[in-house]
Amino acid sequence: RHPGSRRGDRTAIRPVTAAMAHAAIRPLGFRVHQCALRLRASSGARGPTASARCVGAFGFSDAVSMKSNRRNMFSPRQTTSGVSVFATRRVMSTQATSNHRPDVLDVLKQRGLLAECTNETALRAAASQNSLSVYCGFDPTADSLHLGNLLGIVVLAWFQRCGHVPVALLGGATGRVGDPSGKSTERPVLDDATIERNTAGISKILTNVLANSAAMAQVDGIEPAGPPARVLNNLDWFGGMGFLEFLREVGKYARVGTMMAKDSVKTRLESESGMSFTEFTYQLLQGYDFVHLFKNESVSVQIGGSDQWGNITAGTDLIRRILDKNEITDAGAFGLTFPLLLKENGQKFGKSEDGAVWLSGDRLSPYKFYQYLVQSTDADVIRFMKMLTFVDLDAIHEMEKSMTTQSYKPNTVQKRLAEEVTLFVHGEAGLQKARKATEGLRPGSDTVLDFETLDALSEVVPLAELQKNDVVGKPVADVMALAGLQKSKGEAKRMIKGGGARVNNVKLTEEDAVITEDDLVGGQLIMLAAGKKNKMLIRVV
Repeated sequence: RHPGSRRGDRTAIRPVTAAMAHAAIRPLGFRVHQCALRLRASSGARGPTASARCVGAFGFSDAVSMKSNRRNMFSPRQTTSGVSVFATRRVMSTQATSNHRPDVLDVLKQRGLLAECTNETALRAAASQNSLSVYCGFDPTADSLHLGNLLGIVVLAWFQRCGHVPVALLGGATGRVGDPSGKSTERPVLDDATIERNTAGISKILTNVLANSAAMAQVDGIEPAGPPARVLNNLDWFGGMGFLEFLREVGKYARVGTMMAKDSVKTRLESESGMSFTEFTYQLLQGYDFVHLFKNESVSVQIGGSDQWGNITAGTDLIRRILDKNEITDAGAFGLTFPLLLKENGQKFGKSEDGAVWLSGDRLSPYKFYQYLVQSTDADVIRFMKMLTFVDLDAIHEMEKSMTTQSYKPNTVQKRLAEEVTLFVHGEAGLQKARKATEGLRPGSDTVLDFETLDALSEVVPLAELQKNDVVGKPVADVMALAGLQKSKGEAKRMIKGGGARVNNVKLTEEDAVITEDDLVGGQLIMLAAGKKNKMLIRVV
């Protein structure tokens, strides 16, 4: 209000801009994240009241103490060998500050991660001026995400690296309905116990992967420009909402014609199975997620796969229809999609495909995850490097060129891809476990095996459980035959004599070699090999 103006005089209200808020608050050590002026009037009020909310870049922590601790925050983590797994990583280093904010849309375009955007020009301007909160939803249709879902987390991570705040939304409510997008038939209905178990599993994955992402960004020299990533659950606001309330608060603003025009709806309506009312209303549920997050959590951008475009635009449309114009900030609400992750043959990565590439270590060990990526084709690997890693594009182009030279060693780029993505998904510990297992199983490997590596290999190589008195003190040839690694003791002896047998990767030189107590790694595991690739793990019980 201008000095001397009277209460209730609306013409005396001066708009508060982000620049004014910056000027007022910056001397205190804070950077403005969002400033909004809202005017409300009621029959019992003498005049409007104004409120402004400013969120600091580092929350409301002391700016001086935060600055003094930054150097320690970004020190590289070391491996057990003393060498950082990040030492060979070359990435795009960005300094997301209030003075310079990397253009996240350019980054996504260059890496093939931008398909459609509701208003690219306005989003680009908003992202360059403010730290935006960006969300991606994940429905709990299984207890683990898969490699195809990883793109959503990668895009959230790129927003964070460019100075924005990532929000992962669990579909504890929407998962009870089922998204019809990209489906030819209705999804099976899951019981509440299954949905809750799936939600817990996915929440763990999102929390861990986003934490790994933040750690990788810090090592790459990218300082956080805002609060850490958050994981929310839409059951928190849908759980207490009744059907009548939903119809009054949301349904009245939806237009059936617009909903019918969505590709996901038209495709299903033209199919033999048709579409149920439950599936038809899914886009309203997802749309209201955006309304709630926009209004209550200051989230202004929703991202999703290209098959989510209809659901995303349903959200931006509801925001325009439901929220009063005075409540919408200048930044507006934006939707952005990224292409689906496809194989060379056009096949989509998903849980319904045979051999799904799960992100959960319980579903798929870090070693198997690593090996899947190592086996990527030359036609896929460069595209995967751009889409799934944070490696600098110039470095990726150099890799692509090297693949055409005579000196190129096959699978070199694939190994780099596997290391980067395994680090992102399973963290440094998971990557080290995958590396050890890979080296331990390499044909003819002399790698010394420890208990952790052998235990991890129990998910990969055949496992036999034998009594201790059938193993310790017994000839290796006898144990090979008893475990089924060789058909007979005679065949096992010939293998040993020919130099093709190993115990814990140590080559046997004596035909009558005996297994000793010292051969049991951790007192219970031993790995036998007959030839370069024929291996078996023995667990003593």
